Amino acid sequence: MSELITIFLLFFKMGAVTFGGGYAMLPILRREIVENHRWMDEETIMDYYALSQGLPGIIAVNVSVFIGYKRKKAPGAFAAALGVVSPSIIIITVIALFLANFKDNLYVRHALAGISVCVAALILDAVLSMWKKGVKDKFGIAICLVILALSVFTDISPILLVVACALLGIGKKSLDSKGSSGSGKEAAK
Repeated sequence: MSELITIFLLFFKMGAVTFGGGYAMLPILRREIVENHRWMDEETIMDYYALSQGLPGIIAVNVSVFIGYKRKKAPGAFAAALGVVSPSIIIITVIALFLANFKDNLYVRHALAGISVCVAALILDAVLSMWKKGVKDKFGIAICLVILALSVFTDISPILLVVACALLGIGKKSLDSKGSSGSGKEAAK
């Protein structure tokens, strides 16, 4: 029960400070889950994150469910999901109950402008981290640039782009496997 409370509180804290969605959550996940608690390695976090992007729903909730499930099965998944959404529910409820003309409040507008800058920095950090872990060769650079161009200049669904990249990754892996097994036979001759 103690670890379930820890999972809930950890994801509650992340949900409370993660403005901008799942992308902004990635640096916090890396620090808390990988470095501070040592519950899993960064590659596992990135795998969960990539998988969560292809699933319906909110990325932050999906990732929290995977991590919670890995720690404590279904109760851990529930505690993590509840933790990550609770701050938003509380904030929205308070806003709805107490703050008339919230969007017109000068302080709120300036606070949100400041938060937007912070979110941009967190997303850039996530992009750089994902680049270091995912783009390892010329093939990766080419795929990254093509997908960036397609996502910026076309209306192709991001889901299709993710699926296409998954298929390309599988294809590259099988070609690499065939190439390495073939070179071993050549060396044996």
